[in-house]
Amino acid sequence: MRKHFEFLLILLLPFQMYGQQGLSADELFANARTAAFDEKDYPKSISLAKQALEIAPNYNDISVFLGRLYTWSKDIDSARAIFEQLERKNVQDEDYFIAYASLEYWNDNNAKAIEIIDKGLSYHPQSESLWLLKAKSYNSAKDYTAAKNAIENVLKINPKSSEAHGLAVRINDVASKNAVSIVYNYSHFDKQFANDWHIVSVGYKRVTPIGSIILRANYANKFAENGTQLELEAYPRLSDMFYLYVGGAYSNDVGIFPKYRTGVSLNANLPRSFEAEIGYRQLYFSSNIWMYTASVGKYYKNFWFNLRTYLTPDNQNISHSYTGTVRYYTKSAQDYFAFQIGTGISPEESINNLLQNEVYKLKTFKIGGEYNFSIDRNLFSVGTMYYNQEYRPHTKGNQIDVTIGYARKF
Repeated sequence: MRKHFEFLLILLLPFQMYGQQGLSADELFANARTAAFDEKDYPKSISLAKQALEIAPNYNDISVFLGRLYTWSKDIDSARAIFEQLERKNVQDEDYFIAYASLEYWNDNNAKAIEIIDKGLSYHPQSESLWLLKAKSYNSAKDYTAAKNAIENVLKINPKSSEAHGLAVRINDVASKNAVSIVYNYSHFDKQFANDWHIVSVGYKRVTPIGSIILRANYANKFAENGTQLELEAYPRLSDMFYLYVGGAYSNDVGIFPKYRTGVSLNANLPRSFEAEIGYRQLYFSSNIWMYTASVGKYYKNFWFNLRTYLTPDNQNISHSYTGTVRYYTKSAQDYFAFQIGTGISPEESINNLLQNEVYKLKTFKIGGEYNFSIDRNLFSVGTMYYNQEYRPHTKGNQIDVTIGYARKF
């Protein structure tokens, strides 16, 4: 009778039996997580995870975690061995597919990552994490159409995903190889100028293997005179995290436009849905004006927040310009409402030719909004901006801008 009782006790014991140190597999697992996340001691964490697996060899969560530890330690062969062993056991846990696919994605094996993800999605079709990783893998492989489809699935599952919105914006910029656009800007002044301003821009965008290139022609009627300008911009991609902005423009109608305009920025897509930029802009009328710019952005649920500054040094002081922007995305990266408020003039704005008169040193307040929406491959935008401009010392005037735009992707 006693033997039967002892046998029953053994059957009722949980799989997390106690090891040599008197700790259960669960306790060793918890200690391994503490060592990894709090102490950043991966060797210690690996040792604890192995002890736990000796006690409970079928504890899949610990095996997946050990595979992650090897991945973070850049022991790729050991990580693959763990995940392949789980694959032979036909493990179907969502976390296993995420961990295994992440290993391959981080090591630029995008085709293998997608293969693993697709198998995982066959068991977990509503997995936000797997769809997001699929979008990243396709984006890294430069299959932007597939990446766009994957990120749209993420936003259907979770419309408030900050990371998905950030990635969707980046993918959207390169998803179509070609785009043509036309933008009209109208400016009205109550005091500063007698004539309204009109600017029309026609552009063509081409996505290449190294990044996007945009060619733009601008026509303006300012001060009751006409002028034209040619612009060329490029966004070469350095890595999944970094890309450049490189731009230049030329006009023979100085005063309507700067004679030359150049700019370079380094942009970074940072963790936790942050992004940052640092660079310069240069305008040449009869002399050079150098501006240094920096910005930081953050995606939070359906929102994008951005703060940008332009600093313009001269012999006596530094002029400052600040602009805050908030976007609220609706159904996609191409559909959003935007609100903007700031001080000072930036070289990207239609009134930038005023910079030759050192108006950038005077006080300017601006506030405005914009609405962008899409219908299939057709993109529409409408916006307005109000300026309260100190165009001479202690003399202010008002300006209202209205902008409408259309683009067609193909």
